[in-house]
Amino acid sequence: MPFTTTSRKRPMLTIYLICFITFVFILQQFLPMEEYGDFIPAEAFERPWTFVTSIFLHADIEHIFFNMFALFIFGTFLETKIDAKDYILIFLISGIFGNVAYLFIASDPTIPGLGASGAIYGIMGCLAVLAPTAIVYFLSVPMPMFLAAIIWAVTEFAGIFVPSDIGHAAHFAGLIIGVIYGFYIKRYQKELKVSQYFQRLTF
Repeated sequence: MPFTTTSRKRPMLTIYLICFITFVFILQQFLPMEEYGDFIPAEAFERPWTFVTSIFLHADIEHIFFNMFALFIFGTFLETKIDAKDYILIFLISGIFGNVAYLFIASDPTIPGLGASGAIYGIMGCLAVLAPTAIVYFLSVPMPMFLAAIIWAVTEFAGIFVPSDIGHAAHFAGLIIGVIYGFYIKRYQKELKVSQYFQRLTF
């Protein structure tokens, strides 16, 4: 799912995130980190830190590989378009709200949830707003980012009602949060450009 961009900004935050999450996954192989960091809906308010810690944990090598691949593809592109603070906020807030969605929708509140998928869907949703015409390959079919995001939204929403071990609710919530944040950034950038324009006229 590659993108094309002409920006020269180096997307180091994404690389740092991938390295950190991979390091955490390696630690998981030796330490019982899931026991303390998994998000379990039935225990969410007894262990509130898991709304965040579970974002950085993964179930197995396939889980982390596909998540980090998606984070690299979409994260490096988004990072060229926004500042570091907004990038980190999108990642964390989308991941947290993904867990909130799982909290309210989980059919079995004792089943733990973990992974960065909700956060990554937030990055994808934000990109759909800030770079709607960027071409992404969805199942080998090229399409604009905004159309791919619509397909993802419909697919993940429908998946909520089909029993599986995939966190569709977290994905859908993360995507929606990313879209909302994307419109916030877009409005802010527009207001900033207008302000700078009038400053040039003044001086």
